[in-house]
Parts: sequence; structure tokens; C-alpha cells
Amino acid sequence: MKRHKPKVGVLLVGCRRFRQLGAGCEDGTYEERRGRFGAELTAQLGELAECAFPGVAYEREDMEKAILFFMQEKVDCVICTFLSWSEDSPWIAFLRDMFDIPLALYLPTRDKMPYSDTRDENDFIEFLAQGGLVGSLEGSGSIPRLGRKVEVIVGNFADVQSRLETFISASYTKAQLRRARFGLLPVYNRIMCSTYIDPYKVFSRIGPELDFISYASLKAATDAISDDAADAWVAELSSRYFVEPDVDARLFRESARASLALGALRDQYELDALIFNDVDHELFHTIGLRPGFYPPTFHAHDAILTPEGDIGAGVIFYILRQLTGKHINYVEPFYVEQGGNTFSAGHAGPHDYTDERFADHVRISRDTRFAKTSFKYAGAPFAWYRIPAGLKTLAHFSQGKDNFKIVCFTAEALPGEHALCSYSHADFRTEGSVSELFENILRVGATQHFAAVEGDVRAQLELFARLNAFEFYAF
Repeated sequence: MKRHKPKVGVLLVGCRRFRQLGAGCEDGTYEERRGRFGAELTAQLGELAECAFPGVAYEREDMEKAILFFMQEKVDCVICTFLSWSEDSPWIAFLRDMFDIPLALYLPTRDKMPYSDTRDENDFIEFLAQGGLVGSLEGSGSIPRLGRKVEVIVGNFADVQSRLETFISASYTKAQLRRARFGLLPVYNRIMCSTYIDPYKVFSRIGPELDFISYASLKAATDAISDDAADAWVAELSSRYFVEPDVDARLFRESARASLALGALRDQYELDALIFNDVDHELFHTIGLRPGFYPPTFHAHDAILTPEGDIGAGVIFYILRQLTGKHINYVEPFYVEQGGNTFSAGHAGPHDYTDERFADHVRISRDTRFAKTSFKYAGAPFAWYRIPAGLKTLAHFSQGKDNFKIVCFTAEALPGEHALCSYSHADFRTEGSVSELFENILRVGATQHFAAVEGDVRAQLELFARLNAFEFYAF
């Protein structure tokens, strides 16, 4: 799917006293020089995000207009750059009056100044125009005095581009989370009370509005999926993935039908995340099975589906999806094998197995965990996924005593065969001691649920946590 591009406000702070200096000089006035620089910087930032630039701010009135402009443009963050020394009352007014949004103070640097001395007026004006360090230092003192939290980035654009991109991405994710709509189907998981999160605090602190959806709604959506639609998806899944020979065709159809119903609920409620309590026996009495497949509509709308009614898990899934755009896997660590410095992790239920690079990691298999029960469709199949090998970040989100927390670490997923029936899974090796890793996590306090994503994204998560004033722990 085509993802929305982040939108960045660009605030360039100029000096009104210098504005017309340099008239008749070879390189023009201060205003003309800084205008060219502003256009260059905005173009560079435009490679990372859509830019909203209200023009250089020289006066307090310019700051007032900029604040209104940024609000109207619904920017995700604002990157502020001092073009030189300037009177700081407009900047102080900006810090005082600007609405709550991620701010970064960016000081661009150069490898060398374009002059050797300032005897010539043209070079003297350039000297004044290159004084962004003076303005930044002067302006920095007001940031803590006014209680604003501002990220600081210093360096030439090429060297700090990745840091700017991380700031923009984290800000975009924060904004997306505030606009998001989550669905809980149907309630919290009463056999895992530690996963409970205050929905009011979620909505008021970080943003997602929460809809509660009943199993009756899922039953109605399931009944509305035609045999033709279910059979068409069964055929598509069968053509793409290996189907184990003991999979019952009738049960395959019913699992596909109920899974498509989850997608229909996403569409009906226009959800960005569906948090599905798939272990409550009421589900099995109502539907007859646990849906085992990942409906295409979730990726089509950049949405996520998670099991076991854990809103915190849904939040970290959504965060990682917005930060990276990658496929996210749901795991809980099972056990440690000290000899190999490894642990095993995975999870049952609906799983994102849809990364086309790893279609050979998927087997359509009977859900043996419930195969011997008396439920109507006992033994219905699911997509059994061996999580691909490679470096992963495993991240957790939950509510602590006074705040929300993110706990994360990296581990190498190891290649291997499908081994744990009914659980999509992998074995993981840690760089340091696996026992010390879990000792540290147990001291901090978490739950058993983690999201796993390709690559090391701890720096992005740390910045995101800082922008939201969350507790953050990385191991």
C-alpha cells in the first residue's frame, strides 16, 4: 500500500537587524542569502518528508503566523533552525505559545567557511549570515526555562540525515497513534490481568480511540462471508503456501471464512488495529474455531491484527509498523537453552506470515492445540510460520505504576524447521548472556508479549519513547 508521507514544519529564524545589510554586494543582502539557504534546506528535508514552510521568521508577528500555519497544516513535528544571531524575543514567544508537538533544534554546519577574512563587505555580510551557532546558543537557554522538550541535532546535512529521518519518523508515528482507532474484540483477556491497560489513559495520553466489538458482531460478519469468497481465498492460500496433507478442506474453508470476517470488521469500523481476544472459550462456542489467517485488508490499510486481547501489544505493533513499514511478528519467549545462549519464542493464533520473501516459511497446518476439543470446527487450520532468520528487535509495551513503558532488546533469529505445533515460532540467540537479558527484563517488569521486527530499531524506539515521555529500557 502507499503510505502517507510525514509532514514537517520548517521554522527558520532570521535577524531583522541584518535583513537589508549587503545591498549591492556580490552575493546580495542577508535576506537574499538566507533565503537561498532556506530553500536549499527545505529541499533537502523535502527528500525525507512533505515540508510546510511559512517563510523566514524575523518578527514576533511572523512567529504567530507560523504557529497558526503549522496548526492548519497539521504538521507532525517542527524543525527549527537559527539562520544567524537574532533577537530572541520572537523565539521565546514561539516556545511559549507553540502547541504541544515534537520540536527539533537543528544547527547545520559546513566543512569550511566561504571566506578567509572579513575585510570585504561581501565577506562580512557572509560572516553575519553564517552565525547560526550564535543564535542557537542564545536560543537554547530558553528551552529548559520554558519547560519545552526539544531534540538537538548538530552537523552537516549528509552526516545527520539519518538522525533527522529518525526524528521525523518518530514524530510521524506519534501523530498517527493520536489519530488511530483501535478495536478490542471483545474485551480484555481475563486470564492475563497483567496485560490490562487503562483505556482512558491510552486515549488521553497517546491517542488511539478504542471501540469494543462483540463476538456476536464477529459471528454476523462470519455468516456474511459467502462460500464463494471463502473458497476463493482458500484457493489463493493453497496456491501460495504448502498445505499439509491432513488439513480438512471443510475446516480450511471455515477458518478462511472467519479470518475474512476479522477483515470485514476492520473495514466496518475503519480500524487501524484490531486487538483480538482469541483464547476466550466464548469465541469457540460462538464461532467454533480460532481464525487462523491474516486478512489482506490489514496491510491494504496499514493496519495490524494481534491476538490475546492485549492492547499494549497492539500499541507496540502499531508503533513498529509506523516506524518501519515492515511485517511484525507476535511472540512470547517460552524457555531458555543456556548451552546455546538461545531462547525459543513464538505464539499461536493469527500471525502476519505475509512477507512474500518468506512464503516458503509458511505451512498451512491443523491447529492441534484445539484438535481434540468438542468445538464445532476443532482442528481447523492456521498459517504455521517459521519466523525468518536474521537480526530482530523484540519490543514490549505495557502500563507501569505511573507511566507507560517500552522494553526492547535485539536477538538473532536462527534458521530451522517448523517444530512447535500450533505456534508460529523461532529460536533466538542473544549477543550477551541470555540469562542476564531476562534477569534484567524481569527486574524492570513486563508481560510475556513482545513484537518482533526485522533489524535493530532500538534508537528509533528510544526517541519515540522520549517524545512521549514514556519509560524506556533497552538491553
